[in-house]
Amino acid sequence: MTELTEEQEDLVGLIRTFVDKQVLPVASDFDHKDEFPEELVEAMKEMGLFGITIPEEYGGLGLDVFTYALVIKELSRGWISLSGVINTHFMAAWMIQTFGTEEQKRRYLPRMATGELRSAYSMTEPHAGSDVQAISTRARRTGDDYIIDGQKMWATNGLRAGMVMILAVTDPTAEPRHRGMTAFIIDKDPGVQEQPGITVPGQLKKLGYKGVESTEIVFDGFHTPVSSVLGGEAAVGKGFKQFMAAVELGRVNVAARAVGLATCALEQSIKYANERETFGKPIAKHQAIQLKIAQMGTKIKAAELLMLEAARLKTTGARSDLEAGMAKFFATETAAEVALEAMRIHGGYGYSQEFMVERLYRDAPLLILGEGTNEIQQLVIARRLLEG
Repeated sequence: MTELTEEQEDLVGLIRTFVDKQVLPVASDFDHKDEFPEELVEAMKEMGLFGITIPEEYGGLGLDVFTYALVIKELSRGWISLSGVINTHFMAAWMIQTFGTEEQKRRYLPRMATGELRSAYSMTEPHAGSDVQAISTRARRTGDDYIIDGQKMWATNGLRAGMVMILAVTDPTAEPRHRGMTAFIIDKDPGVQEQPGITVPGQLKKLGYKGVESTEIVFDGFHTPVSSVLGGEAAVGKGFKQFMAAVELGRVNVAARAVGLATCALEQSIKYANERETFGKPIAKHQAIQLKIAQMGTKIKAAELLMLEAARLKTTGARSDLEAGMAKFFATETAAEVALEAMRIHGGYGYSQEFMVERLYRDAPLLILGEGTNEIQQLVIARRLLEG
């Protein structure tokens, strides 16, 4: 299952070198300044990472979800914010290539593949997170347009994106409620806080996951053509299922990010344990530290195998909600645990900004919450297991 092709090995090696030479030396500086890593993002564009799964006919690399997960793991070993810049973009591109009309594919995918056009993905609202069916953003049909009103939250790339994939209610009387929801591809001006019908307030302040912006997006009488419905008019009312399919992909992504972060924490712990001496020998020689290293490494390997299995199933098109839920749940809990253990191994230095483990410790909780909380993941897992 983990045997890679030569192409995959080459790509993973390229990303690993990029992370070691260009990302790890500067990631904590960007994090502490909460500064968008423009130069690193440009390098990612040059490597074709924004189009990694976009078909070659639309200018992408045409690689599969399994390969994408490998890339995200390596990027996250350097800094999960870089994988965040790509993830929502990837999810939107996948939705367009999976559910979009041919016109939508030709209009958006070539520019998305180069990174010229970057996308946000917006489903969450102030009072609707895990309970997606509780969203209240409305899209009302008026002639050849829809008029959108509502407030979205936690939109990664919300300011810099030139388009946003959003979920809105088009039929508030539908039963069940999800049948009245529609996905829209919204064009917006990148980097502009206010344009007619759309306001992007200031960046939300966060514990970690810095450098990449997370924003609100407020729609107030925003006009978008009927042609912006993902999949065309025939797809009105199908947005919930389209978004949920993308969230399943997102859970594979989050699991890969967790494995990458945890791997970095382990690597930093091993490096420090071999360098730091107490009682006349490196702390790596103390059994207490060895036990921690053994537990960290074993859990990371288990998390990686769960993640790769979920990615493999998603690549084949098989149902993978159980595997994606398990991977996301276990890998993110492991990342949080390993980040804390890394801080313990570093002792007082782990609490200092001079060492990167404090950044890993702050970043890890995001993964527990993103793409559905781990409490929701457990309900998904239990429901599937109980189906027999």
